[in-house]
Amino acid sequence: MSVILEARGLAKRFGERPAIEDVSFELHAGEVLAVVGESGSGKTTLLNCVSGRLRPDAGTVRFMTRHEGLKELYADLSEAERRFLARTDWGYVHQRPEEGLRMNVSAGANVGERLMALGERHYGRIRTAATDWLSRVEMDPERIDDSPRTFSGGMRQRLQIARNLVTDPRLVFMDEPTSGLDVSVQARLLDLLRSLTRALGLAAIVVTHDLAVARLLAQRMLVMKGGRIVEQGLTDQVLDDPQHPYTQLLVSSVLQP
Repeated sequence: MSVILEARGLAKRFGERPAIEDVSFELHAGEVLAVVGESGSGKTTLLNCVSGRLRPDAGTVRFMTRHEGLKELYADLSEAERRFLARTDWGYVHQRPEEGLRMNVSAGANVGERLMALGERHYGRIRTAATDWLSRVEMDPERIDDSPRTFSGGMRQRLQIARNLVTDPRLVFMDEPTSGLDVSVQARLLDLLRSLTRALGLAAIVVTHDLAVARLLAQRMLVMKGGRIVEQGLTDQVLDDPQHPYTQLLVSSVLQP
């Protein structure tokens, strides 16, 4: 598999406190990578640095563009080019779907807006694509004209996923995508995410504190503590035979009755 994203020596500080230090990893096309760790471990800062949302203080992030090969996000691409990637080749699924949706326009407009960023202006094609994607995320297409404010939290998250995937991105960033939802809603949403990533061949980085989410969605995982990667490897291998004491503690705390 070819590398779609490569991070080397990433570091970011907030004041005197290091949020991440010397973080390096690769993500391959079609691969789902989980980043796990307790609150404050640096996983969300890492996600923001590799998704172009937060410039690191040191290190490099290179993305395999469609036509120009590997490009360093902050040295080779302008802010406008990064924004264009974020609207087209990337997706970003927020923990709180309200942060990833436009709450004052309809469900269909939320999905169609991404297509318009690619230059689509034909109303019929936009509406057809929006209807199709509402169905694909298991939402009632009859609600295409409804406001996201009328949806439950789980439905808003499904709408945010449809909005992100309608442009056929190759890489999706997910920040605690099922956190805060009821257990039954979480389970259905995780099944949906797993089926979509596999069917579409998506590469994804999923930040989560929930090891069950990591096991269900990701082929590989990184374990972070204090801003550093303390263990990484195949998800089942790391969870079934953790080597670092911190990973062992995480796994044992989940397994304890």
